[in-house]
Amino acid sequence: MPKWGGFIDFSPVEALINIVDVLLVWFVLYKLITIIKGTKAVQLLKGIFVLIIARVLTGFFGFKTLLWMMDQVLTFGFLAIIIIFQPELRRALEQLGRGRLFARSTMQEEEQRDRLIEAFTKSVSYMAKRRIGALISIEKETGLSEYIETGTPMDSTLTSELLINIFIPNTPLHDGAVVVQKNRIAAAGCYLPLSESPFISKELGTRHRAAIGLSEVTDAVTVIVSEETGAVSITTNGDISRNLSMEEFEVRLRKAWFGSSPEQLHSSIWKWGWRKNG
Repeated sequence: MPKWGGFIDFSPVEALINIVDVLLVWFVLYKLITIIKGTKAVQLLKGIFVLIIARVLTGFFGFKTLLWMMDQVLTFGFLAIIIIFQPELRRALEQLGRGRLFARSTMQEEEQRDRLIEAFTKSVSYMAKRRIGALISIEKETGLSEYIETGTPMDSTLTSELLINIFIPNTPLHDGAVVVQKNRIAAAGCYLPLSESPFISKELGTRHRAAIGLSEVTDAVTVIVSEETGAVSITTNGDISRNLSMEEFEVRLRKAWFGSSPEQLHSSIWKWGWRKNG
């Protein structure tokens, strides 16, 4: 291949092939990272990176004995990895054979969304029936850190049981808002800005005004359960949807939070009806 000006002279076709090659490598690495994310393999990778860095440093400083030891560890370490992670490797090969290896991350994301929506639906349904007041704000693109700082830090997994327990009357954290950040409960007992709009109905209380106020200054989605009536509402972009049935609530929450497609919304309604009747 001829050189020109110190560089290899690629033809347009060769340049395109090389670009596609690099993009495919990055795509495969990205998918592999998403597959192992959240598993014990992540800690193993961190350990491997530490060993590689140590190997480079020992070679740089000329520590011959330590360098020999690092070479032995790296040589036999990969064999140990294959033995230790034999079940995970077998599972990955099986998924590859079924053509599901790279679809797994999408499936995991959908399962995570379904779990979150189900936790919200279950907890809101429970509180609405018993007229337990609740105020839950979900962070989207606009950060809610300034409001999280006004409450009690939690950084907890979002579950229906925990949401219900937080808003049980006369408990320390029930008076205020729960803020959900990155699919986790970031804090409870938070203070939200009250809306000053003169067009808000007089029958709406402080929880509803706080929810509308937050939606006026951020893109957050806020769920409200009325303590007086048990009515369920959602606020987004300065608007409030009131007196929602649980089927409507689940559909609106999924759409506002994740921007689900019409097909997914229809599926959500079907699943809710199945759970309700079953």
